[in-house]
Amino acid sequence: MTDRATALTRTLIDNLRARTADDAAWLDAVESIAQDVLTVEKADPDFAAARVLERLAEPDRVIAFRVTWRDDAGAVQINRGWRVQQSNLLGPYKGGLRWHPDTTLPVLKSLAFEQVFKNALTGLPLGGAKGGADFDPRGRSPGEIERFAMAFMAELAPHIGPHRDVPAGDMGVGGRELGLLSRAWMNHAHAWGGALTGKPLCIGGSLLRAEATGYGLIFFLGAMLAASGDDIEGKRIALSGRGNVALHAARKARAMGGHVISLSARAGVWHAPDGFSDEALDWLAEATGDTAFSPPKRLGLSFQAGRKPWDLEPEIALPCATQNEIDADDARALIDGGCRYLAEGANMPLTPEAKAALAGAGIISAPGKASNAGGVAVSGLEMRQNAGFAHWSAARVEEKLREIMCAIHDRVAEEGRSAANGTPDYRKGANRAAYRRLAQAVIEGGAL
Repeated sequence: MTDRATALTRTLIDNLRARTADDAAWLDAVESIAQDVLTVEKADPDFAAARVLERLAEPDRVIAFRVTWRDDAGAVQINRGWRVQQSNLLGPYKGGLRWHPDTTLPVLKSLAFEQVFKNALTGLPLGGAKGGADFDPRGRSPGEIERFAMAFMAELAPHIGPHRDVPAGDMGVGGRELGLLSRAWMNHAHAWGGALTGKPLCIGGSLLRAEATGYGLIFFLGAMLAASGDDIEGKRIALSGRGNVALHAARKARAMGGHVISLSARAGVWHAPDGFSDEALDWLAEATGDTAFSPPKRLGLSFQAGRKPWDLEPEIALPCATQNEIDADDARALIDGGCRYLAEGANMPLTPEAKAALAGAGIISAPGKASNAGGVAVSGLEMRQNAGFAHWSAARVEEKLREIMCAIHDRVAEEGRSAANGTPDYRKGANRAAYRRLAQAVIEGGAL
């Protein structure tokens, strides 16, 4: 970051901190983007006069509410819920709902701010938002989850709708929960409508929604390699995680000729030196409990407790597990092992130290707001299907997803090249490309 960018960023953050001193997570999110875009803003008199980034940093509104419900024993339980409607400059508010005991308003504000930029990169008419509750669904019965969902939506329903705010799922909120929430919203609105995405197919969901983030990650990766005169064929690919994103990314990478050598869990790594087979991926997707740690020999897998994927000498790294999963030591292992490319399937999986180390080593790295945008892209396509009372084939959804991810890549790479004068700086390019689209909407729509 240049001295001018540093000074501009510090002035902005100090001004914001004076108003909201306790929102450290949100301020960190703003700062991570400000360092790339404030020089762009100050170079454009219209953007500067409109104070675009400061406007984008502040949510349009924050909705906070109490959720009161009864557990199976009949006891009253009380949780807190929120919806951060960050910006609808480009379209209806769009972003996930998470149910997790660690959910707080500052965390949701940081995620909502990031979501605005991710959604802007898709080129679709989507604003940005995030929401959830400090409810822990783990260990709760189906009846308790249903009662909580009904109570939660009773408070949220007046603030959402197909043309206003369209939530999706996130941690603790999957297809079943979205089905419950959708039905509760329809009962409130006395109408059918696509007020949430990620719904079950039978009530307006889209094919390939579960696969979208993983598939989209590989489509972006393919475009990123092609821009460097390379391709996935034959590459050793290390993935972390074993959830939807990791498993579907592994399947698509394998279909495109890559050798997926790892998946992982908190307890360790499944290592396939010669690459996962389809049979091995099927087995791991179904394996539960301790069974997963003892793969059959015929699959060519071993489970290595306490290990991470990053020292397996991959050419491509795809972190798909969790935030901050790659630290400075992991980055050094990737560098020493000959890794050349990294694309984020998880949200913010690199520590700041890891980012700096990878950049210094010349590893081409793509941020999640670009490379894992496949989920929100297919959510946008689900909204389009709902609006037209249509149901697209899986092939059509996949082709549209590929088009969107390749367009995101090209948009980000073009902006990143102008910033780096050579190999694209995908992180800077993503922030600047999203910022320009949002800033233009501020100007065209009037700055007030």
